[in-house]
Amino acid sequence: MPVDADQKITHVLDRLSLGARPGDRAKINKTGIDAYIQSQVKPANETEPNALAERLKGLSTLSLSPLALFKGAALPKNPSEAQKKKASDWRQQVIKETEQARLLRAMESPHQLREMMVDFWFNHFNVFVHKDLTAVWLGHYEQSAIRAHALGKFRDLLGATVKHPAMLFYLDNWRNTDPNSVGAKGPFKGLNENYARELMELHTLGANGGYSQADVESLTKTLTGWSVVHNQQPSTEENGFVFAADRHDSSIKKLLGKTLLGQGVEEGDRALDLLASHPATARHISYKLAQFFVADEPPTTLVSRLAEQFLATQGDIAETLLALFESSEFWEAAYYQRKFKTPYQYLLSMVRAMGVSAPSPEVLTRLGGLMNQLGMPLYRCQTPNGYAQTEVAWLSPDVMMRRVSMAIATTNIVRGNKPDPAVLLTTLENQLTAADRGLIDDAPKPLQAALMLGSPSMMYR
Repeated sequence: MPVDADQKITHVLDRLSLGARPGDRAKINKTGIDAYIQSQVKPANETEPNALAERLKGLSTLSLSPLALFKGAALPKNPSEAQKKKASDWRQQVIKETEQARLLRAMESPHQLREMMVDFWFNHFNVFVHKDLTAVWLGHYEQSAIRAHALGKFRDLLGATVKHPAMLFYLDNWRNTDPNSVGAKGPFKGLNENYARELMELHTLGANGGYSQADVESLTKTLTGWSVVHNQQPSTEENGFVFAADRHDSSIKKLLGKTLLGQGVEEGDRALDLLASHPATARHISYKLAQFFVADEPPTTLVSRLAEQFLATQGDIAETLLALFESSEFWEAAYYQRKFKTPYQYLLSMVRAMGVSAPSPEVLTRLGGLMNQLGMPLYRCQTPNGYAQTEVAWLSPDVMMRRVSMAIATTNIVRGNKPDPAVLLTTLENQLTAADRGLIDDAPKPLQAALMLGSPSMMYR
């Protein structure tokens, strides 16, 4: 049984955005749900509103190349304390501006599906900010590798992450070296399977994707010499990617039953082609998309159809999402308000519902602090599988108590701008259950906004 007409607007705002802002429901009611979905999946105009664009322009590190970002943090052999502090301050500036950019876009960008997909893909291709040089490349990684391809072709997205210095450094491939090569010396003494394994298990084929240990070894050899600019490897390449030919294994290899000739970077690109177009990859990505947008245990029929669409469109993410949003399963009443929000989704849905706009740097810092308190600090998941997107990972009595307390704190986060309960109620509308509405109506007016934002209904999307 599908959701009814009134629930459809709530459902589409809950699943394709980080939550309704004041006026969003009226806009969709006027333009229609189908038009809203199309505008989110394939926006006619991808530019941000002027005020948001100006704020983003003011975050200077976002526009710098990986090489320039590296130079800001590079240290000489025997650095002075002043040089160490300057490099540390540079890293902190990059991290701070990256976090501010993410929160600003999540709160104010009209391209909300893109923001959802940035959240989805960053977790899929996770890097940990506090692994040394990964920090200085964090913002560029999200901007150029994740955000730029979030609704494009999966092969382009995959290639952008594989060749980005943030990923190569985070998963140690920058050291990956043919032990018999002339470049095998110093810190570059042998093979490192870490990235090749995660590339297959997490990023493409999936844990049950049918690959073998021999495939991991072949992919590892294929990616030897794929490195980054560093103190022992100067570079003039602005993208920070370095192919160290003197550390590459140029032998003929077998990967997933296919022969790869020892052709340097081209050989690696051929391996990525095989991985991106493999049926196991289509199923793995489709399962994760259905889990993210529909249910923690998504219907197998839906996953199969999405995998077929993914393969038929050569990994077109937008077309695969359209198939998902047009499916009967997506609109099933059984899945309405049943996806437990992650801390990121919960916090953003609160500030969006409150209509918070043009937040000061101090407010953004406080929001980042709230993310820490909720157990999901931005960019700080240490493991390559990223933060979990399912209810079992986040739902507990302690979490619920924290969220209720957070709702009270969040209503005070923008001093002098208390949310109007009537406006908030119109914004959330039938997202709130009858039981929650009854408790809210009986409460003193000064408490009503906090009760709405901390209600059980608000925990789900």
